[in-house]
Amino acid sequence: MELGLLFDVDGTIADTEAVNAMASVEMFRHLCGIEVQPDDFRPFIGAGAERYVLGVAEKYGVTIDVKEAAWRREQNFLRLLGENGLAPLPGVLELIEEATAAPDFRLAISTSGAPTKAIPVIKAVGLDTRDFDAVVTAADITRKKPDPEIYLVTAEKLGLPPRQCVVFEDAPAGVEAARNAGAYAIAVTNSTSAENLKHADRIVDSLTQISVYLLRELVRKHAAA
Repeated sequence: MELGLLFDVDGTIADTEAVNAMASVEMFRHLCGIEVQPDDFRPFIGAGAERYVLGVAEKYGVTIDVKEAAWRREQNFLRLLGENGLAPLPGVLELIEEATAAPDFRLAISTSGAPTKAIPVIKAVGLDTRDFDAVVTAADITRKKPDPEIYLVTAEKLGLPPRQCVVFEDAPAGVEAARNAGAYAIAVTNSTSAENLKHADRIVDSLTQISVYLLRELVRKHAAA
């Protein structure tokens, strides 16, 4: 049986959430003249760039131009990325290397982030889009998580049924999207608590706890259920 491994980017491949929040705090300061807090963005992690911004704008009762906000936030993010660099989260590179060497695995990036932001993150941690059999970003979908579209589209690009796919996520909305797609959801507690990720099929502290051998066992049971 062939298996698909679908990796979210922000908070799963790299710890970008702090950088995202900093870039967004700067954006609100420049566009709206208000000082929002990094924790204000936490409930909207994984829900897409538009909801990430609008959710906080609604909280503070301000109106914001979403396109302008997204552009400025992305520019802030890329500047901060260049200034500070970015390290892969524990176990990510090792798992990708192990799965790439196995003939029964297909790998994909599945992110609701824009490609202009996601691709630099992938490169910053030492990966290349050519390391993956498919790359799906916000440019390829119309509906954001928790809608399952992103994972259904990715599974189709891999040529696999969703039940033979494992999704690696760090956000409740992403876990819900994976479950709605019929995939096996592994949640990593990089961005939020295990309690908030309780609907995942499996919860781990880091991807060092995952191996290709374990994945084969988990997906075969999931596909047969």
